[in-house]
Amino acid sequence: MKKIILVLTLLAVLTMPVMALAQISTSPPTINTDLEGLGEKIVSAVWIVFTVIVIIMFVIAGILFLTAQGNPEKVSLARMAFLWGVVGVVVGILAYTMITVVTSIF
Repeated sequence: MKKIILVLTLLAVLTMPVMALAQISTSPPTINTDLEGLGEKIVSAVWIVFTVIVIIMFVIAGILFLTAQGNPEKVSLARMAFLWGVVGVVVGILAYTMITVVTSIF
């Protein structure tokens, strides 16, 4: 139960900057039929979600390091969590780079 509360609190704290930067538009919504603009909006939204997930992953790895208390098994688990976080960052950056290269070619 305490773990769920910790995760929910952490999630709430990490999403606060995103909610604080939300803006209310007074102009009527426009429908964009441009395929390139739609693609850019989708990539932008996915990039934001990716960034939030990466931050959460590194915070969880840090918490695992702090709670390991020198236990070799827990330290190994924390290192693996950190390693997979780094791998996720590299894969995300490569994916974004490939999208950018493909859109610049076409």
